[in-house]
Order: sequence, then structure tokens, then C-alpha cells
Amino acid sequence: MKYLLWLLKAAIFFTLFAFALNNQQDATVHLFFGTHWSAPLVLVVLTAFAAGLIVGVLGMVPRWWKHRNAARRAQSGSPATDAPPPDAGLRAAVPSPASSADPLA
Repeated sequence: MKYLLWLLKAAIFFTLFAFALNNQQDATVHLFFGTHWSAPLVLVVLTAFAAGLIVGVLGMVPRWWKHRNAARRAQSGSPATDAPPPDAGLRAAVPSPASSADPLA
């Protein structure tokens, strides 16, 4: 299994390396106010990918902080102010023994 993972990683690396070698021509990115950036196409694609990763991570940071604080509150034992009790959904889903009608009893 370990060799299969290394083979997969090598295949991904060589695919990306071939992509970089095939896209060495210059590309021009026209920005705002008449400015532009000329660079090899592979750098433009890599920069766009990195910018997308950064935007995605920054979009997730508030949710990560919220979950981290909730986990910290759960470990300390203080109840969360905006969350229902953990068994609130179970009380409605499980019928009580008095309400279940047993025809044989």
C-alpha cells in the first residue's frame, strides 16, 4: 500500500511538472487602472490557485473559531449559551413506555 501511494504521488508530480513545462509562454493579466502583469502562464495559474486557497481559508476562520470555542466550553463543563441540550432531539424521537400500546398486555 505504501508503494502504491508513492506511485500516485509521483504520477501527480510528473503530471504537474509536464503542465509547467508545456505552459512556459508569457501571459498578460490586465489589472485595474491600466496596470498589467506579464509572467509565464504556469505562474499565473499557480498564483490564482494560491489566492483561491487563501480566500477559502480566510472564509473558514470564523467557523473554526466558533467550533474551537464550543469545544473549549464543552471541555470546561460550562453549557453553551446558543446550543440546545444534547438529548433534546432524543426526547421527541423516542416514545415513552406509557404511550406505547402493547396489544398483548
